[in-house]
Amino acid sequence: MAAGSSRPAAQSGDLGFAVKAALGLVGLGVVGHVLRSPRFHERVIVGAIVLGALRGIGQESRANSFERLSAWNKRQVERLELKAEQQTAHLALEAERQTRHLERKARRQARHVHPGPGEGQQA
Repeated sequence: MAAGSSRPAAQSGDLGFAVKAALGLVGLGVVGHVLRSPRFHERVIVGAIVLGALRGIGQESRANSFERLSAWNKRQVERLELKAEQQTAHLALEAERQTRHLERKARRQARHVHPGPGEGQQA
């Protein structure tokens, strides 16, 4: 029993079947009224249009982002290719310079090992 009362305390979740049925019927009535309401239909239509527009905006945004990313990637690839070409040209020039240097060095060493006529021999 509840304090100060002659009736037993109601327990939570101890609703009678009639009360539950009444609440269910009221809920169904509200849902039926809402579904028949022209205002509700207008709001659903506007909501569908808004969702469709937002979906289109999202797809367009993703497409634009992908295009920008693709363009950036293309520029990076072109930049790296140009850098590789420049390095290749630089290495080719360096190799050519090194080859000329080694050829000159070989000619100098050959002159010391096998002197030509009149070179390196004094009478």
